[in-house]
Amino acid sequence: MAVRYASAFLDMAAEKGVIQQVEQDMKDLGGMLAGSAELRALIENPLIGRVQQEKAVQALGAQAKFNELTLRFLGVLAQNRRLPGLPGILKAFASELRRRRGEVQAVVKTAYALTPAQTKALQEQLTQAMGSNVTLDVAVDKDLLGGMTVTVGSRMIDDSVRSKLERLQRAMTSGSNQNQRIKEVG
Repeated sequence: MAVRYASAFLDMAAEKGVIQQVEQDMKDLGGMLAGSAELRALIENPLIGRVQQEKAVQALGAQAKFNELTLRFLGVLAQNRRLPGLPGILKAFASELRRRRGEVQAVVKTAYALTPAQTKALQEQLTQAMGSNVTLDVAVDKDLLGGMTVTVGSRMIDDSVRSKLERLQRAMTSGSNQNQRIKEVG
C-alpha cells in the first residue's frame, strides 16, 4: 500500500514539475513526525474522525507552507484513513525517488559524528566504488567505540573497533582452546 501511494504521488509531482518541492515537504513532514508525539498520536488514533484528521494535517501543511499537491495528497490519505501508514509512505517515497534518480543509499553508522568534509569524502568514495550515485544516511552509534559500519543493499563493511575487538577475542579464545588441546595430547 505504501509503495502504491508513494509512487502515485511521485508520478503526479513529476507531471506538475514539483518534485523538488514535494521532496522537501516529505522530508519536513518526516522530521515533524519524528519530533512530535502529538502528531504521531493524531495520525495513529482510530478514534479521531477523518474530517478532524484531514483538517489537522491540512492546517499543519499550510503552516509549513507545503506545496498544494502535498496538501491534496495528505487530504486523500486522511479521507482514505491511510494516515497511520504515513511513516511507511515517507520511506517508500524516498526509496522510489532514489530509484528513479539512479541513486543507491548507504547506511553509515559511526562512533562519532562525521565532519561535512568527511561525509563528502565518504560519499565520493562510495559513489566511485558502487559505480552509481550514493546518498548517505549517517547516524552515530556510540557502541561502535570507533570506526564505522557501512551498509549498501545487502553488502556490509564493518570497520568498527567493537567488531575488531570481538574478532580478536574469538581468535584468542580459539587459540587458548588449541593450546589446551595440545597440552592434553602431549
